[in-house]
Amino acid sequence: MQKPIKLWLIRAALALQVFSLVLFAGEIYVDSFGKGLIYISWTVHEAIEITAVAGLVVGFILGLMLVRNLLARNTRVEGQLRVASGEFHTLLKEHFAQWGLSPSETDVAYFAIKGMSNGEIAKLRGTSDGTVKAQLNAVYKKAGLESRTQLLGYFIEELMAKEAET
Repeated sequence: MQKPIKLWLIRAALALQVFSLVLFAGEIYVDSFGKGLIYISWTVHEAIEITAVAGLVVGFILGLMLVRNLLARNTRVEGQLRVASGEFHTLLKEHFAQWGLSPSETDVAYFAIKGMSNGEIAKLRGTSDGTVKAQLNAVYKKAGLESRTQLLGYFIEELMAKEAET
């Protein structure tokens, strides 16, 4: 796993970059308008420029590290989402088998949980709205539930209970 970048390091790099910005912008102003506030020796001027460049390099490296960490985190979260999705599908299959749903009732229950209306399910399955309604009522009866909302809520509760166990 990637090591998280310390917040103080990010703040320090940002401060160094702001300092670099002010120095370079000031130098452009002085070069453009020929007005300097005070005389600075050449060695001090070079030291300031070296510090400013160092700030830019540190900021660039830190930016790369942050992007790498974000990409790694994104990959990890996508993996967790795939696992959760697979667990949800497994949970549905287990309960549908436990309730003794027929293949048609199983299909209708899947579509209902996905949020499809009776009309959409009927069109997709090539049946009538009445058939879908009857199959959903059979699902609710076998599951001991009364509505589509309770069906979805049942599985959300099951997932939350599994998450609490881990």
